[in-house]
Amino acid sequence: MFNFLPAPIIAVITFSLYAINTLFWLIPILVFSLLKAIIPLSFSQKAFSYLLDLMASNWVAVNTINQKLFTKMDIQVTGLEELTTKDWYLVLANHQSWVDIIVLQRVLHGRTPFLKFFLKKELIYVPFLGLAWWALDFPFMKRYSQAFLKKNPHLRGKDLKTTRKACAKFVHKPVSVMSFIEGTRFTQAKHDKQNSPFKHLLKPKAGGIAFVLDAMGEQLNTLVDVTIYYPDGIPSFANHIRGEIKRVHIEIHTRKIDRELSGDYMNDRNHKIAFQKWLTEFWYDKDARLEKMKLISSQHLNN
Repeated sequence: MFNFLPAPIIAVITFSLYAINTLFWLIPILVFSLLKAIIPLSFSQKAFSYLLDLMASNWVAVNTINQKLFTKMDIQVTGLEELTTKDWYLVLANHQSWVDIIVLQRVLHGRTPFLKFFLKKELIYVPFLGLAWWALDFPFMKRYSQAFLKKNPHLRGKDLKTTRKACAKFVHKPVSVMSFIEGTRFTQAKHDKQNSPFKHLLKPKAGGIAFVLDAMGEQLNTLVDVTIYYPDGIPSFANHIRGEIKRVHIEIHTRKIDRELSGDYMNDRNHKIAFQKWLTEFWYDKDARLEKMKLISSQHLNN
């Protein structure tokens, strides 16, 4: 609506509205997070969890209004009809920009349960945010290295038990667990340094997602495969708030999660080999999909 304004003015307004919206919802989220922490009753814990998810969802909804008012970002999506807020999802996507998170929140808002990201256990001690992430039921995981376990064999398996206990709350509450399995944003420099066999992707990191499936395999029903493509080049957050992102193409595909994907990735060599093979094939499929999206976009542009 107001995207006719000069880019610097759009940037100031958009960023200011993001900040105001974040502060508006952060304060009650922190208040109810504290209440959730000090009132350990089962009923109140569940009530606070749903209330906090609603607040976070409203934060995303207002951010989306901000985007529609001040930017020209045309998001074309296929596959949304396959989604529901009543299922348990593992969401996997390629990662190119911080804008990916903004786009995913906007596209999946009201279509899936509120997105949760697995976080390192140490992040729970981040002032204010750690409490908010805990209250919003973001799963925290503690993973011990093989070197550490060799010195402390009595702790073998404890990290998985801790994560499973943290995820127990999702048995009765639908959840969307989100992961960027490349582990970092795509750049050509990173691609070249890795000598990645994929044309448009970095190498996927199998360990983290294998750990998630081992910890939550019984709770996650459906894999949501999201492929994000920016026809006009990979954007920055600055491009976004200046209203300079014109087109985003997204393909969503769902499939039931094969229970055989859950297993002891760290200690079962056969399972590790099988899981890496599955993930490599999955990633080659995504790479081919990105190539196809690029070709189709180029043909439309030429026509």
